[in-house]
Amino acid sequence: MFSGIIEATGKVINKTAYKANITFEIASTLAKELKVDQSIAHNGVCLTVIEVKETSYLVTAVEETLSKTNLGLLQLGEEVNLERSLKLDSRLDGHIVQGHVDQTGECLFIKESEGSWIYSFGFNQIVENNVTVEKGSIALNGISLTVFNSKPGIFSIAVIPYTYENTNIRFLKEGSVVNLEFDIIGKYVKRLVAGYN
Repeated sequence: MFSGIIEATGKVINKTAYKANITFEIASTLAKELKVDQSIAHNGVCLTVIEVKETSYLVTAVEETLSKTNLGLLQLGEEVNLERSLKLDSRLDGHIVQGHVDQTGECLFIKESEGSWIYSFGFNQIVENNVTVEKGSIALNGISLTVFNSKPGIFSIAVIPYTYENTNIRFLKEGSVVNLEFDIIGKYVKRLVAGYN
């Protein structure tokens, strides 16, 4: 379980394919604090640490994960957002994030606006589990953000300077593919309502 509050970014320094899986080596300041078997979210995708080195660590993404997220698109040198799993005695500063990406979305529009940034994203409205609520939460590449201008298959978010400078959102361009995990509470409500219709 995660909160969508990014702790650090990491850099992809190696990719190794084995059959349909990819093992990533990630260089990060978090490496020295990790141990094998820990869960850590990469662009919002929960992966298990399989090896720890002095300044980097390794994780493997299986075919199912690669097919539903943007991890398979990662290139050497690219940055990923990182968050370790929650501690039960910590404050929940973002929102409840499972680390299970629902689908990818596409960046449609970026605008700088008086010291902040406005991003708009499109997604497949037909895919199950999509629900965006005006002023509700969404995890975008693992970042807990607030939705506005929510319409079928499209929404916008506003990014403050701290988030812009400390996550990989600053590298997004129009056409960039992002991971989306819709709010778990909204998904349960949608399923319950659908069950009664």
